[in-house]
Amino acid sequence: MKRLISSKVVVGLMVAGSALAAVPAWADLKIGVIDPNRLILESPQGKAMLDSLKAEFAPRERTLQAQGESLKAKQDRLQKDGATMSEDQRARAEKELRDGARDFERARGELQDDVSARRNEGMSRLQRTLGEEVQGYAKAQNYDLILTTEAVVYATPANDITPAILTVLRARSGGAAPAARPAASPAKPGK
Repeated sequence: MKRLISSKVVVGLMVAGSALAAVPAWADLKIGVIDPNRLILESPQGKAMLDSLKAEFAPRERTLQAQGESLKAKQDRLQKDGATMSEDQRARAEKELRDGARDFERARGELQDDVSARRNEGMSRLQRTLGEEVQGYAKAQNYDLILTTEAVVYATPANDITPAILTVLRARSGGAAPAARPAASPAKPGK
């Protein structure tokens, strides 16, 4: 029995010793946190992608809006003048309204599908670009670990390197950089 207790104590001391030996490695770990949504919305590359989408689909959206307004006017006219129309006129107006509504819904669905597909393509390219920039920055600044705000419960603002990444992205696109915040200090667990 005495021998069993002493071997458990020895094993416990070995585990504790190895855990304590790992603490200095954690103490020197440099951690940064980024907000990917902020990078997408505030980076010149993200703004350019979103502006490109708006410009590409604006004519179709205007056409769809005009089509919707025309359909509404026809519906209002049918409600207003329906009582004075002949049965044949009323049936024609109702059919025209149904056909117009069906065409409008089809066009709206096609536009939404096209916008969604193009947004997904653009976001994929943008995320690849932003990921490369974050990795390059992390390597240049000797970060050991970069996390996203989506996967972190809490991080001090000192660990947020999003503004520094935005500065790099703006510089690459030729945009003016805002006033720089102090550089993030390395994060240390337990502090």
